[in-house]
Amino acid sequence: MTGGQEVAVRFVGVDLAWSPCNPSAAAALGLKGEVGELTTWTDQLRDDDEIVAFVRKATGEGPALIAIDAPLVVPNEEGTRPCDREVSKAFRSQEAGAYPANRRKFGGRVRGENLVRRLERMGFEHSPYIPARTPVRQVIEVYPHPAAVRLFGLDRTLKYKARPGRSYSLRWAELRRYQRCLRSLKDPGLSVEEILEVYVEGLRGGALKRYEDLIDALFCAYIGLYCWYWGPEGYQVFGDLDEGYIAVPRKGGNLWEDSRPSRSPFLQRW
Repeated sequence: MTGGQEVAVRFVGVDLAWSPCNPSAAAALGLKGEVGELTTWTDQLRDDDEIVAFVRKATGEGPALIAIDAPLVVPNEEGTRPCDREVSKAFRSQEAGAYPANRRKFGGRVRGENLVRRLERMGFEHSPYIPARTPVRQVIEVYPHPAAVRLFGLDRTLKYKARPGRSYSLRWAELRRYQRCLRSLKDPGLSVEEILEVYVEGLRGGALKRYEDLIDALFCAYIGLYCWYWGPEGYQVFGDLDEGYIAVPRKGGNLWEDSRPSRSPFLQRW
């Protein structure tokens, strides 16, 4: 840690629904030694007021990094952002492309941009550039699918999302893989059994969707922790702050592309 002292930074991940009509999920981690430990979480955040209240409760006024899975900068009226094209090109073979984001799709009101403005009023700086193991109060955009490809060494993304023709059995099996992958993380590690011990078989409909969102929010919090832990060498920024960006980890803090090997109701608390 900086100066030989432990830095008390909180890491919050938000799986942000594109519309407040649907619930968002959030999870917060604290760092104990070399392990991120779960401190608070929920799968039932509706409007931006509730998200801001969660962040305030999870972080207080101290150092914190907020990692949000949603477009935070969308200057283009139509089409897609350059960073979305870059991510899609880089991760096409692993099926981890980005969804095209434009202002028309959001009806002119980009929820992520509005949320960032509120976080800035709380003292959070919006920047994709994170100094290693240094106290920050910052917010960044992340995307779990390419992060999972790199950090878990996947040939393809995990298939736990609802898609036409995708069975519950497959989605449950892939969520089990997701849980095992999160348990396997090192440098830093992760201690979050309250979420990873959820028995997914039998979850259907809204309950399954809420768990997917919660585990994604947890992974977003870890991505923020990972980027902070390794600093600029530990992740890649696709795009920029002017036209939109996505921060994607590099496994092991490698400067270049990392190598990949070949081929129930749950509690809310905050």
